[in-house]
Amino acid sequence: MSQGFDRIYDIPTMALRGIVMFPNTVIHFDVVRKKSIEALNIAMAGNRRIFLVTQRDIAVEDPNIDDLYPVGCVAKIRQIVRISDDSLRVLVEGCYRAELMGITVSSPALHSNIVRINEDPVKGKEIYNEALLRSAKNAFDEYARIVPKMSPDVLMSVVAADEMGQLADFIAHNMPVDYDDKQYILEQNDPKKRLKLVISLLKREKDILDIDAKINEKVKANIDENQREYYLREQIKVINEELYGSEGPEEESDKYYAKIDALKANDEVKKRLREEVDRYMKMPNGSHEATVVLNYLDTCLSLPWGVYTESKINLDKSRKILDKVHYGLEKVKERIIELLAVHTLVPEVKGQIICLVGPPGVGKTSIVKSVAECMGRSYARVALGGVGDESEIRGHRKTYIGAMPGRIINAVKTAGSANAVILLDEIDKLGSSYKGDPSAAMLEILDSEQNSTFFDHYIDMPFDLSRVLFITTANDAGNIPAPLLDRMELIELGSYTREEKFQIAKRHLVKKQLSAVGLDSKKVKFSDDALYKLIDAYTREAGVRRLDRTIGSVCRKCAAKIVSGEDSVKVNVGVLHDMLGTEKYKPDTLQKKDEVGLVNGLAWTSVGGEMLQMEVVCVPGTGKLELTGSLGDVMKESAHAAVTCVRSRAEVLGIDKEFYKNLDIHIHAPEAAVPKDGPSAGVTMVTAIVSALTGIPVKRDVAMTGEITLRGRVMPIGGLKEKSMAAYRNGIKRVFIPIANLPNLDEVDKVVKENVEFVAVETIDDLLPEALVSMPSAKKEDRKDIYAVSGINKSKSTAIHN
Repeated sequence: MSQGFDRIYDIPTMALRGIVMFPNTVIHFDVVRKKSIEALNIAMAGNRRIFLVTQRDIAVEDPNIDDLYPVGCVAKIRQIVRISDDSLRVLVEGCYRAELMGITVSSPALHSNIVRINEDPVKGKEIYNEALLRSAKNAFDEYARIVPKMSPDVLMSVVAADEMGQLADFIAHNMPVDYDDKQYILEQNDPKKRLKLVISLLKREKDILDIDAKINEKVKANIDENQREYYLREQIKVINEELYGSEGPEEESDKYYAKIDALKANDEVKKRLREEVDRYMKMPNGSHEATVVLNYLDTCLSLPWGVYTESKINLDKSRKILDKVHYGLEKVKERIIELLAVHTLVPEVKGQIICLVGPPGVGKTSIVKSVAECMGRSYARVALGGVGDESEIRGHRKTYIGAMPGRIINAVKTAGSANAVILLDEIDKLGSSYKGDPSAAMLEILDSEQNSTFFDHYIDMPFDLSRVLFITTANDAGNIPAPLLDRMELIELGSYTREEKFQIAKRHLVKKQLSAVGLDSKKVKFSDDALYKLIDAYTREAGVRRLDRTIGSVCRKCAAKIVSGEDSVKVNVGVLHDMLGTEKYKPDTLQKKDEVGLVNGLAWTSVGGEMLQMEVVCVPGTGKLELTGSLGDVMKESAHAAVTCVRSRAEVLGIDKEFYKNLDIHIHAPEAAVPKDGPSAGVTMVTAIVSALTGIPVKRDVAMTGEITLRGRVMPIGGLKEKSMAAYRNGIKRVFIPIANLPNLDEVDKVVKENVEFVAVETIDDLLPEALVSMPSAKKEDRKDIYAVSGINKSKSTAIHN
């Protein structure tokens, strides 16, 4: 900005809407237009001077010079306060009049050239000027007596004024007249003329107020007491329209009353909501508490009180939906069909809460979506993983700042139905902290006898959840608290087999990922061998989540080739190395020969079954037992039990009875970085110890699982389905299992039973002859004595051939 004689160049300029700035007055107003905010920022960075000029039409958003009055006021910025992200409140003091000569810059902020207007000197007789001053003060005094709430400071400033121009500007500034009248006064350079205009304005406003008062008196005299309430309401309505626009608090309250009447809730709920509306009516508009009440009302009214979706269940159609979306999972589908059948016969059935338990990526969440689709109901998902605050479930009390309903009520609100299908995802990942135990809050939600009056802290009224179909998911049922687990029916989803993964990839994943990159099967073709290679060499998981991402990576690389000019791409085994790099997983192959002290065990993990080899080496020493491989406490105890079991059979097995004194036994589980625990490796350890002590190799194509006791009994284990899948995947031909696990063979996949022989054993003595290449050289009669020593009835092993 540059300045010459009474001329200022390139000064930041702000266009005012409905406001006229006078010299020697102070005013504050809000600024929201970006150009105005930018002009303020530029002025603040300089000498804080800004040219304020009123625009002719307040509706013009981006005014040019033709839209602005020719005279404005140069003001000094006193203070700027940010009231929101996109608005400011500014306090300015008028300095002097100035004439707008031209706009120099219009973006990002207005800049203009102006000329300062120096006020004309006061001419005429002094006595006449004094009379004019007194006339103006008297006119303002009469006006102030009629106008309500005139500030005493304003009256004192008028009485103390002794300059015509300053008095005229001050009175015009404090009069509630149209901005074009004020602008006309601002444009007058002669103080006398300006003051005469102000006096005429004061008299006109006084006359208007007198007439208005007379009209009000006549109206009040004509209406009787019965019409008084109507008159007051009409006045309030008009005032609200002037203050708030087309809708004021009265109309807003009427709308809330209408919404409450339309609810299908019981009378207690409606009464409570009406009381909240009555409270809102008594609060000052714009107060924080009024906002809290409005938010509460909006939340309560958005809930589906008594709103139910009619179930449309067709079992044949449901089977087709389940078969189309999910491959395999026959038992799960059968249980879902049973659930749908019950809901068909008894639509208002309560108490059916299902928990789908299985490793990640096996389709638990998608199954719940399919259930909602089969029933024709709305669906909502509640993520419970990591929730450690009870208020996340039950909500916060509305008196707190930022209070909101709990996740359950929010899910019902999202679903828009009081009988929706709600998925409680990862219920085994609920936490607990000083803020409360969320699992305790879930007890009421999942109890059909209690959830008909579920009490959310924010809603502060009972809400009926009894007709909501809750389905939960978990990776490990052992992490779910017992009281919560007791309220749910568990349905286990096991790991996918290699063939199931292939079919899922071929039928669903490839199409999904090709569609995601804008391709189809005509442009990109996956060979069956390539899909098998992706499953075996680039992913290792129970589900298909990582397989899905890997196929997506291949599809993106194919998309790059198509864009580069290739007509089509065929994905086979040969191109996978170039696309994905070195194979991440090498196939687990059996040992090339039978080895001493090396036994194939079977383990269960959260991502499916795994083959866990156990190695034992005996070296001269003092009888120490070394256990390595990140073994847990239970597994270490199994190792000690295995050593004691072998000692009790040392003579029969042809082993030196003093081996526990003269030899150090080292038991190691490979992949030492992976923690391992559980009792099911007991028989594996016994077999490996016997092999190491006798020097007899263990057959390389057998695997085993079972807990061992001191007396040599083989106890039942869990996870047989996953363990058997691991044996099949690794080429095992024979698997030894506890005889008590024979009923669990019904859960084992058909393809596994067709390729693997399961041998059920009751004691370790049934297993050793089958697992070792040969039995130790001991007398036959001594070998029989072992049963008498251990107190166990001899029973032959049971082999199941398929």
